[in-house]
Amino acid sequence: RRQRQMCIRDRLYAGLLYRWRTPRLLSMKKLATALVALVAIEHLYILVLEMFLWTRPAGLRAFGLTPEFAEQTAVLAANQGLYNGFLAAGLLWSLIRKDDGFPLRVFFLGCVIIAGVFGAITAKPSILLVQAVPALIALVLTVLAQRQTAGPR
Repeated sequence: RRQRQMCIRDRLYAGLLYRWRTPRLLSMKKLATALVALVAIEHLYILVLEMFLWTRPAGLRAFGLTPEFAEQTAVLAANQGLYNGFLAAGLLWSLIRKDDGFPLRVFFLGCVIIAGVFGAITAKPSILLVQAVPALIALVLTVLAQRQTAGPR
């Protein structure tokens, strides 16, 4: 009888633990997914700015350009915008796959982080905060969510 009581108690404890942990797991995964989606949306926005609005008032304001400089560099900006679009497409692809898309997500977030660090060093330091830091936070949350989902090893 004592063994049966322990078994019931253990089951009850396991059930409470499961209920306590499951919402946290789901919220971590949802938060990571939301941040990855935000990074993708940010890069789609950058694509639009660099490819279509570079020489227009919105593009001039966003990048602090003169109209003359914007005209001279429009083709280069469009090329940059296309690369930002590829990053966004990769992140969105990682979110809509039937499997968890974890390797793709890690790869494309890593690309965004590297591009953000390079841009901060070579172009404008604020790129680090605008592009690299959100991607880094999304990457950390993605890895943590993946580890929690996988459980103890």
